[in-house]
Amino acid sequence: MAERKNRQIVLASRPEGEPRPENFRMVESEVVTPGDGQVLLRTLWLSLDPYMRGRISTAKSYARPVEIGEVMVGGTVSEVMESRNAAFKPGDFVLGHAGWQEYALSDGRGLRKLDPDAAPLSTALGVLGMPGQTAYCGLLQIGQPKPGETVAVAAASGAVGAVVGQLAKLKGARAVGIAGGAEKCRYLLDELGFDAAVDHRAADFKEKLAAACPNGIDVYFENVGGAVWDAVFPLLNTFARVPVCGMIAHYNDTEPPPGPDRTPRLMRTILTKRMTVRGFLVSDFADQTAAFLRDMRAWVRDGKIKYREDVVEGLAAAPEAFIGLLKGRNFGKLLVRVAR
Repeated sequence: MAERKNRQIVLASRPEGEPRPENFRMVESEVVTPGDGQVLLRTLWLSLDPYMRGRISTAKSYARPVEIGEVMVGGTVSEVMESRNAAFKPGDFVLGHAGWQEYALSDGRGLRKLDPDAAPLSTALGVLGMPGQTAYCGLLQIGQPKPGETVAVAAASGAVGAVVGQLAKLKGARAVGIAGGAEKCRYLLDELGFDAAVDHRAADFKEKLAAACPNGIDVYFENVGGAVWDAVFPLLNTFARVPVCGMIAHYNDTEPPPGPDRTPRLMRTILTKRMTVRGFLVSDFADQTAAFLRDMRAWVRDGKIKYREDVVEGLAAAPEAFIGLLKGRNFGKLLVRVAR
């Protein structure tokens, strides 16, 4: 086992603005034999997610940044190769956070066993994992959609947004998806059953969004910010709820956006319309995990929730795929198949 190499992708430098391939570096180390209480994991699937942009920055955030030379963080599905931990045996499949590498040691904390016969292993990083639970908790706990209301969601063809729209439909609301490009909009309408889909790249995006929401917007699930938020803001109804999940349009910003300070107008509107705007992390709702897994597994099994995966092959492809994710190039949940 000592002769086996572990390929890892580490942070080589901090990006200024958009990340570039040279901000990442592939290194090799020897695979280490597990000690008492440890397991050796082989990574099968690696999840790529927008939050990783914040982790390669030194800006103050909810989690510490990845240090230069440190393995990039990331959720993973792995196979237990060797075990000196009574809770796991070789051949077990587990959900964890091994990061951007082919092998990892773990003391077992934070690992959750997966049943490959219950659902494809990759779904533990998507619809049955963190993105799915983000949609489930953010929409149902903060958005609280009611029958007949209009729910709009940005990045609607992505791992989180696609689930948000389908959950809105299950709760009797009207789902309006905002996505980039005609193909993604067709997917929302034809495959996922959204009531309307609007291309944010269209020159008349604001007008088309207003036409798709003739009764305004009661719940807006924010994943993007930027020009999408500018179009949504005037359409928000009295008592609108805005779960703030992400602001991907601003993750590569190096300075404040140009223009006048719009904070007073924003705060006044929140006051006069009595809106609820709440940022959240999926970890805020850790106590909802069992309920999420119960409900989402049933909805996926019964075909009430559909999902799409965008798979790239091999660990070496992770940096370019991640850079593309921040530009909206992915179509569905972005995954790296590290090993079969």
